[in-house]
Amino acid sequence: MDIVDCILADHQRQRMLFAALDEARGDSDAAGRIFGYLRDHLEAHAEAEERFFYPRLLQCGEGALDSDSASETTEDAIDDHNKIEKAAEAAKEHAVGSDGWWKAVDQANLQNSKHLSEEERQGLTDFRRQVPLEERVKLGVQYLAFELSHVSGFERKEKDPDTYIEQHEDA
Repeated sequence: MDIVDCILADHQRQRMLFAALDEARGDSDAAGRIFGYLRDHLEAHAEAEERFFYPRLLQCGEGALDSDSASETTEDAIDDHNKIEKAAEAAKEHAVGSDGWWKAVDQANLQNSKHLSEEERQGLTDFRRQVPLEERVKLGVQYLAFELSHVSGFERKEKDPDTYIEQHEDA
């Protein structure tokens, strides 16, 4: 399983969990448990991408479809990860199941949905075109190992997109 497959599988899991939240609107206990798991998953997923996917994309990517460059794709992704994290964290400020909580959850869903479609169209396409399968498989193993060791309680630190690109572009 290469890193692109791993990321796509995570994206499907995220979509499924946000859909499950819609089904749990009348059950605050279930909604809280689902969102707690989802929030942890989103944090570990973003960090795993930032450690194993985007640095390599910056080194060899050219931009794909409606992205002019790997730097543009990466900058957008890091910014998106920050927005998703802020929305998910905002839910913690409200009682589970309250209007404020659902507003934060819905904002996290919106930010995440925008990010997934853009990443699949741009970054993953560019990566498949530029990185050989053997390397993608090695990165996939590292990605999965990291993500699985951080399945609960992991908190990603917000990153400045420009600083991130500077640190990884020529690494």
